[in-house]
Amino acid sequence: MSSEDDVAGEAPGGSFWEAGNYRRTVKRVDDGHRLCNDLISCFQERAKIEKNYAQQLTDWSRKWRTAVEKGPQYGTLEKTWHAFLTAADKLSEIHLEVRNHLAGEDADKIKAWQKEAYHKQMIGGFKETKEAEDGFRKAQKPWVKKLKDVETSKKNYHTARKDEKTAQTRENHAKADSSISQEQLRKLQERVEKCAQEVEKCKDQYEKMLDELNRYNPRYMEDMEQVFEGCQEAECKRLCFFKEMFLDLHQHLNISTNESFHALYRDLYQGIVAADDQEDLKWWRNTHGPGMAMNWPQFEEWTLETQRPISKKEKSSKSAEDVTLTSIVPTRDGVSQTPPQTRRGFSYQAEKNNFFYDTLRASAHVNGGKEDMSEWSDDDTPKKCLAANGHEEDITVPGVQVRALYDYTGQEADELSFKAGEELMKISEEDEQGWCKGQLCTGQVGLYPANYVKRVGS
Repeated sequence: MSSEDDVAGEAPGGSFWEAGNYRRTVKRVDDGHRLCNDLISCFQERAKIEKNYAQQLTDWSRKWRTAVEKGPQYGTLEKTWHAFLTAADKLSEIHLEVRNHLAGEDADKIKAWQKEAYHKQMIGGFKETKEAEDGFRKAQKPWVKKLKDVETSKKNYHTARKDEKTAQTRENHAKADSSISQEQLRKLQERVEKCAQEVEKCKDQYEKMLDELNRYNPRYMEDMEQVFEGCQEAECKRLCFFKEMFLDLHQHLNISTNESFHALYRDLYQGIVAADDQEDLKWWRNTHGPGMAMNWPQFEEWTLETQRPISKKEKSSKSAEDVTLTSIVPTRDGVSQTPPQTRRGFSYQAEKNNFFYDTLRASAHVNGGKEDMSEWSDDDTPKKCLAANGHEEDITVPGVQVRALYDYTGQEADELSFKAGEELMKISEEDEQGWCKGQLCTGQVGLYPANYVKRVGS
């Protein structure tokens, strides 16, 4: 057995009742505090996993939503594909809720309980640890003192027995040795008797100390049991709290009990079942197949006006498609019923195809009855011709009265708008793109398609 000084050291292995072995129970208090931190860290990491998974679901949904929208899939099957992406977004929200529970509500609950169960001291350590240590030390101190007395008396007894044995051996050797005098032999015999008396004395003392220790054992066990039960009660609270927390964590992680989770997959299933191959084929037939409307060719009378191109040259020097005027049928008053097409480009494909074109930025101003041509670009100026000296010069006309054959609404800021039958003044010849400059009766000057008007009196 170790001394009281050894009791303050590291707890050895063996029975709880041995001196110092209560420290394993005391250490459990510190372990409980550490386990709270470990539990928080463990599920904080799980919360990060949930967050990362939710983010990956969102990124995956965003990426493929764009790809599906721009891809060739169409109809109800495209909606089904989108249903999977929508389900991923909803599942991402569910996992974010799980993450928020783990990193927020659950972690805060553990920290609050930990703070209430373990109280830090100014000098370090926890109050609960010190209370347990002091309780066990107080309960064990009297027993350890009696144990020390037993060990001392035991040591004395064993020493006495050793001395007795040595004395007996010497006496036996002296009896066999004829050279030993009777005086010497007598002294040896006296030594044996004295040692025997010492043995009896030490034995009585040893038995007495041992008897006192045994009589104190019940009290010792009772005191130690009382302190131990206090530690058990505290540990029981921790174990019950951990079980409660694990149930909460299970509830938050078990998304199979979440109604939103079931609704998500019910909606996804309905989206898949709603896919209709016949409806998709019918849509394709009517949008891109034989079901499309068609302007079948019809007989058209030829006139000079119908063959003039009317597209304007783009500012970016990229020419747009020329459009030939067709189906012009004069009416009784000289105004045709069907105006020519003036768009610079058009598509025979689905609504997803678009044509873009630049606008003419030139403008014309009238100041004091005179035209200001300084803002017209080289591409937009009136028609030019080569003079005798080889230089270009503008061709202008003094002004010709014309009447509109059709309604026209200007598409650009520098174009005129007028109604069929309205008269205006033509102030420049038609350019290579089929446009003229004219002036309305209101004084507004701008461009108009040459084949939308005819000269008054012609």
